[in-house]
Amino acid sequence: MNKKILITGASSGFGKAMAERFAADGDHVIITGRRGDRLIELSEELTSKYAVKIDLLVFDVQDRNAVFENLENNLLLEGLDILVNNAGLALGRDLFEDADLNDWETMLDTNVKGTMYVTKAVLPFFIQQKKGHIINISSIAGVEVYERGNGYCASKHAVTALSESMRIDLVKHNIKVTAIHPGAADTEFSLVRFKGDIDKANAIYTGYTPLYGEDIADTVFYCASLPSHVCLNSIVMTCTAQPNSFYLNKG
Repeated sequence: MNKKILITGASSGFGKAMAERFAADGDHVIITGRRGDRLIELSEELTSKYAVKIDLLVFDVQDRNAVFENLENNLLLEGLDILVNNAGLALGRDLFEDADLNDWETMLDTNVKGTMYVTKAVLPFFIQQKKGHIINISSIAGVEVYERGNGYCASKHAVTALSESMRIDLVKHNIKVTAIHPGAADTEFSLVRFKGDIDKANAIYTGYTPLYGEDIADTVFYCASLPSHVCLNSIVMTCTAQPNSFYLNKG
């Protein structure tokens, strides 16, 4: 049976790859993000390629009012099967004493508050139907800290803790919660982290084969396709060259 899935941060990277993976399966995909032009382009591409229903909502997960205006009581979400909290970012790679407070606040507002706002707005639909699946995209930085990761690691550790607490609080409603913790993945992530410095961003992925958006999309799709009595609670996934959060074997 086809599923209905809501994916935040779908205009690029993991979110875009997930939208394509579910669309290829014939699922009804609701994509959200800040960049409406990209969402429109993706919607048209997926509709044409897979002849599926794609809906889009344009808002920033940092904006509490915008989240609830777009999601709360939105009949589009009736019958929703899966919520993927994917919207997130890293900014800066500085030592703690040199870190920019604005970077910290943006990461916390997006990665932590955004996840909380979206989930809170969507949750009544899951509770009413007595089922649902929340998939939170955390990071290996939410499992282990590394040098110069400070604010980002803190935000993703918070996502990990939120996932664990959601799972306990929501089990009575028959709601699954999965946290996925990717390692180094070649998307726009590093370009954003290094604030447009292409050379620094590209250097992160030289000398080895990183993960790609499609790898995370395949993993999310697998988790979402398991029988109703099975929940993968937490998955740490890295490329073969990355045994932990801070070591990379660059050949």
